[in-house]
Amino acid sequence: MMDTLPSSPLGWLCVALPVLFGLCLAKRSYKAHVLLQSVLPALLGLLCVPVLGTCWGLIVFCSTWLGCSAYLDAGPLPVGDKAVLITGSDTGIGHALAKYLDNLGFIVFAGVLNKDGPGAEELRRTCSQRLSLLQLDVTNPTQVKEAYLQVSKKVQNTGLWGVVNNAGILGFLADGELLPMSTYRRCMEVNFFGAVEVSKTFLPLLRKSRGRLVNMSSMIGGIPLPRYAAYGASKAALSMFSGVMRQELSKWGIKVAAIHPSGFRTGIQGTSELWVKQEKELVEHLSVDVQQDYGRDYLLGLKSYLLQIPACCDADLTPVLSSILHALLAKRPHGLYTPGKGAYFLLCMFCYFPLWFYDFLVSKLLGLESIPQTLRTSEAENEDL
Repeated sequence: MMDTLPSSPLGWLCVALPVLFGLCLAKRSYKAHVLLQSVLPALLGLLCVPVLGTCWGLIVFCSTWLGCSAYLDAGPLPVGDKAVLITGSDTGIGHALAKYLDNLGFIVFAGVLNKDGPGAEELRRTCSQRLSLLQLDVTNPTQVKEAYLQVSKKVQNTGLWGVVNNAGILGFLADGELLPMSTYRRCMEVNFFGAVEVSKTFLPLLRKSRGRLVNMSSMIGGIPLPRYAAYGASKAALSMFSGVMRQELSKWGIKVAAIHPSGFRTGIQGTSELWVKQEKELVEHLSVDVQQDYGRDYLLGLKSYLLQIPACCDADLTPVLSSILHALLAKRPHGLYTPGKGAYFLLCMFCYFPLWFYDFLVSKLLGLESIPQTLRTSEAENEDL
């Protein structure tokens, strides 16, 4: 047996890489926990045998296996009569989640911006009688309080099992210097302050059930990306809020999770009519100097970037819905979920690689070829010289 163990640095590397891969994959997806629970203890035990001896290798294997088994879930909790509030259920992830949880047997309170809108009407038509629609603009404290009264009346002493803060807006995508302050404020009002308002209001009901608080952040809430200054800042604030609440609410038995999905096709980017309105607002608030520096071509090209977003996004929301379900029902939910292509990869790149390398990678991935007018002029002058 000893002869089969790695005896060179390359051999040790070949054994270590599967260990790291198993750890990363288990962190990335709860479905890959088998790698963490079985393969990792075995590999660590084998690694320790030639260094510490057979006895210590066996001890390491047993202790690692017990630790992994204690960390991983023993199976999901039953749905039973669990009630969940979802904000932003008119469209996108919130709409799909309301249908998904209703189909699984949850009692769903679907908060919508417009109870008479097409999204709300479709939920009425396709979902069971367990689903209740709530008029809920998360930026309106009066509506949040009214929603709390309606929910508390129905759940009574049972409490509310879950709150999913999903409501959010993207805003117009442009360089941070170009965005009007109204865009920053609106993103913070909806994406951050709205989620905080809802969380604080419904926490007494979560305390009764020792339930779950799930905050829909974004991949951009953990990593910087060009043209997402307003949206990214609001989602980063929400992610930090989730982390702090996870620590503070653990003493009440409430578990908190943040979802950081990558690009999914949800319609959050809005309509062409909205883009025209936001583009006009953006240009009107720019000073003459800024308009001259960036140039008309650059400013008009910002809208074309929005048009390209849906083509780069995944239409299948299953990874996001599965992550939220795990956060709601797992006995030991993760504090952070990264569903979707590239979400976990880019987060690792940002956290563990030099910033210059991350910035270079992002510039190549996004392919932002448009250059402000002043920089184009400077480059042309340098070439002439």
